[in-house]
Amino acid sequence: MKKAILSIALLGGIFFSVNVAAQTDTSGREKVYRATHTKVTELKHTKLKVNFDYQKEQMNGEEWLTAAPFFYATNELTLDAKGMLIHEVALDNNGKKSPLKYDYKDDVLKITLDKTYQKNQDYTVYIKYTSRPNEVKQQGSAAINDAKGLYFINAQGKDPDKPTQIWTQGETESSSAWFPTIDKPNQKTTQEIYMTVPDKYVTLSNGILKDSQKESNGLRTDHWVMDKRHATYLFFMGVGEYAIVKDKWRNIPVDYYIEKEYEPYAKQIYGNTPEMMEFFSKKMGYDYPWAKYAQISGRDYVSGAMENTTATLHGSDILQKPGQLIDENTWEDTIAHELFHHWFGDLVTAESWSNLTVNESFANYSEYLWNEYKYGKDQADYHQMQDVNMYIHNPADFKKDLVRFDYDSREDVFDLVTYQKGGGILHMLRNYLGDEAFFAGMQDYLKTNEYQNAEAHQLRLSFEKVSGKDLNWFFNQWYFGSGNPKINYSYTFEPVKKQIAVVIEQTQEQPFQFPLAIDVYDNGKPKRYNVWVNAQAKNTFNFDVSKNADLVNINADGVLLADITDTKTPEQYLMQFTGSKEFKSKYNALNGIKDQVGKNPTATKLLAAAIKDPFFRTRIKALQLMDLSNAEQLKALGSDVEKLAANDPKTLVQAAAISALAKTKDKKYMPIFEKGLNAVSNSVKGNSVGAIIEIDPSRASTLADKIDLEGAPENLLSKLLPIIVKNKVTSQMSNIAQLAAFYPFIKFQNPELGKAAEEGYNWIMTSDNVKATESITKILGQAKGQMGDNPQVKMMISQMLKDGLAKKMELLKQNPQNAASINKQIDAMNKAIEDFK
Repeated sequence: MKKAILSIALLGGIFFSVNVAAQTDTSGREKVYRATHTKVTELKHTKLKVNFDYQKEQMNGEEWLTAAPFFYATNELTLDAKGMLIHEVALDNNGKKSPLKYDYKDDVLKITLDKTYQKNQDYTVYIKYTSRPNEVKQQGSAAINDAKGLYFINAQGKDPDKPTQIWTQGETESSSAWFPTIDKPNQKTTQEIYMTVPDKYVTLSNGILKDSQKESNGLRTDHWVMDKRHATYLFFMGVGEYAIVKDKWRNIPVDYYIEKEYEPYAKQIYGNTPEMMEFFSKKMGYDYPWAKYAQISGRDYVSGAMENTTATLHGSDILQKPGQLIDENTWEDTIAHELFHHWFGDLVTAESWSNLTVNESFANYSEYLWNEYKYGKDQADYHQMQDVNMYIHNPADFKKDLVRFDYDSREDVFDLVTYQKGGGILHMLRNYLGDEAFFAGMQDYLKTNEYQNAEAHQLRLSFEKVSGKDLNWFFNQWYFGSGNPKINYSYTFEPVKKQIAVVIEQTQEQPFQFPLAIDVYDNGKPKRYNVWVNAQAKNTFNFDVSKNADLVNINADGVLLADITDTKTPEQYLMQFTGSKEFKSKYNALNGIKDQVGKNPTATKLLAAAIKDPFFRTRIKALQLMDLSNAEQLKALGSDVEKLAANDPKTLVQAAAISALAKTKDKKYMPIFEKGLNAVSNSVKGNSVGAIIEIDPSRASTLADKIDLEGAPENLLSKLLPIIVKNKVTSQMSNIAQLAAFYPFIKFQNPELGKAAEEGYNWIMTSDNVKATESITKILGQAKGQMGDNPQVKMMISQMLKDGLAKKMELLKQNPQNAASINKQIDAMNKAIEDFK
């Protein structure tokens, strides 16, 4: 699962400012312990026959479930079955059904078998049922904001702007909302599904399409078969009007199910998938283990994406057009993430949600591996830096163990610790073991536990088996402990010994031990020292120098996951930038001079070096920091920035350069801006619009109406938001919903932008725009999951929604002729308010 993460820039300082402890099962008297589910029964095979009632949004199902006692003899079978009607339960003996007694209450189906069965003595139970997802009561979370299991999208076809679709979401324990099962991650089974649907729709499920038969009344039944065991939460069904774009990896079919409007761009969106499959197979020494791989997108999806075995489901944000794709395929990391789960998560599955790290931390780290292979180490380091910073800047996660047996809800484990911090931890382990041992350890873990379940201890054992190293120290502090090093450092020169003494001080409560890279600059040149920091508050290291060091740069390779207090002069930051080969050290140097830009000429020199850096993210960062309205900066940097705006091979750099030139409000750059209006790139076009309006505000409404902002990055939306709101550019209303929804939070960090966002919110609330209103309620629903029980934020958002509802009610009075669409918006607002109670 790749969860959708709301912008840390917008929310970081507010959502996590109050850390409310969750009440445990024991009311705070002692910590709760989340034991791994006890296996009384072992599932063997699940056979389903289903059809759908689009009007009622229900599914009619028949199930043949083959199982056996796991170890101890038993005459009972207990299944999870959420929100269902159970019509019949029987023992099936070669097609002959014998009724069985059962009890169904509180979403649990208890079946009394015909006799006591022994271990490995199989039986098959037949169940006829109706799945009613809208009756399911369980709640969603930050990672998965709803938990109905089965979703009917625009089932009655009332929304002309939305396709009719059906899709399922099993993680964490929601598969039991559409078929009775043992809905725990340590249950695995083979499966087959017969899906009867209108013939105009295509279907997708796990495994391969074995057969497809036309039925009467314009229906068709597809038979999908999965002959390898996998976890029940990974079962999947998808139905809808999709184009199927065919691809291949070796002899394995690779299919892209895509909405027909986006069919021409399918290969641009998904096309790296076969190369990813080859890369991951070789990197781990374990070939992709399944019979096919398909990817599909779902409207109104409740998360980012989900690794259903052989049938990954993506949210509709994956649907991008050339204007977005030429800038960056923003979903490529997610495509890699979900594919990698087919080894870590699907092939070998966490035996409990407490051990989710063996699924999600690896999937997170696969994004690093893919970026490193495809785009270079700088891009991989940049991506991981962003990830780790999300965790570092969220103090609420500091006290959470990576392997967590005391969570309040299993949904809570899908967080920045499991994903972002977990990926950073794997990067440290790789650095400590070396590449050969690290990837051999991953291979051993997969081969040892294939088609089974595992936990962090088995991961440790595989790495120890391969490397010969004891790794308890690493796992105890990073997997079974919490937090990270918080480091202050200093250094003094001893002229007699010609040495500097570098003191590393850890300020957190529990000191860590770790390897650390330190660069000591002597006569302007760095020398790398790799030292071992012991688990104590202070460690001192002595290094030979010819004179007092010009600069000491700790964590010079950027590997250590730590919060480091770093104070250097602009001159030292310039030396660090020019002397380092590591991206993170360069980027930290740029960040270090941000308050000196325009005040210190050395800062300008650093920017001049940075805009010529080979890595485009570094060039962008420098362009964002500079202010060309400053005459000295313009003189020093203007010519180079102009060249970047016109010719940089990366459109995102062109866009950032155009934005930097716009601050001059100089008409001489107008030809560059006018040319940008015709660019394919959304970012170049959008920043060109902003630049022209800086010079000629009268063109605002016309220009802002023409740019495609659907799926635009946050920085571009932020630039154009005030223009769109001020000029009431109705065509862009739904595209500014994300920023409008967060206006109270934006105000804390950027009052001017926050005011425009608030005006945008009020504009949406006083307008009859269903899409914009529903976008806001959906976004705030995600915010509810991510903020946890923060009462400050809940109160703020609830008040926002109530104010918005009042405006919608007034709009209804003024426009009774539009009652249908306005009432739809009122219903969405009321539901959001209810969710926040």
